[in-house]
Amino acid sequence: MQIELSGKQALITGSTAGIGLAIATGLAEAGAQVTIVGRDQNKLDQTQAILVKTTGRNDIKTILADAGSAEGCQTIIAQQPDVDILVNNLGIYGGKPFFEIEDADWETIYQINVMSGIRLSRHYAKGMQSRGWGRIQFISSESALNIPAEMVHYGVSKAALQGLSRGLAKVLAGSGVTVNTILPGPTRTEGVITMMADMARERGVTPEEMPGIFLRENRPSSLLQRFAEPEEVANLCVYVASEQASATTGAALRVEGGIVESIA
Repeated sequence: MQIELSGKQALITGSTAGIGLAIATGLAEAGAQVTIVGRDQNKLDQTQAILVKTTGRNDIKTILADAGSAEGCQTIIAQQPDVDILVNNLGIYGGKPFFEIEDADWETIYQINVMSGIRLSRHYAKGMQSRGWGRIQFISSESALNIPAEMVHYGVSKAALQGLSRGLAKVLAGSGVTVNTILPGPTRTEGVITMMADMARERGVTPEEMPGIFLRENRPSSLLQRFAEPEEVANLCVYVASEQASATTGAALRVEGGIVESIA
């Protein structure tokens, strides 16, 4: 299978590191003109340079904006009025006992994890619909199906993306625009590597040992029995963005290493 995205405009939020950067890399390598979004100009410049070197593309665009706010989304839309592929990757996470999750915590995680995707999709889907082609993706998580007790608010925000994606797919039925969620499992991003190192220090084990301990204690149903690499998640995202995935819409596509105990 040869995925060819030449001539397509792609925008990925939360794309200066981790899964977002891997998705941006994969889409650019497949021929799409990629726009990355971030809140730090230095980080954007560094990521742009990495993408140019990695992909050989000199058309990587950057937008300095906080996609987790209404103002930031307007900035993105003003600088990139139309796209063919929208990947709503921006998201935050963090453990906190349920009884300590205050209203402000719920509001923050909802604005960043959910409303960012709502605002951008509400705008870009119109253009996709009128052109008869488009791809919208929401990067969810296996935590949407297995709500983690240690961060209920995160799991709930990711579950909301499932409903949003399915509903928007229905709105765009028959238009040539597909809408899907991608459900990664534990993935070896920079943030997760730091979290594992912190946990290792607390437990008195090595950073190399900690992922295995984490999976045994927190994700014992994992069939992969290791953390995924960001590129492994991105591979699915690139396929879902392709012409070859034209019959895949309204779906929750799992790349979580078999953690979810379901045959459906």
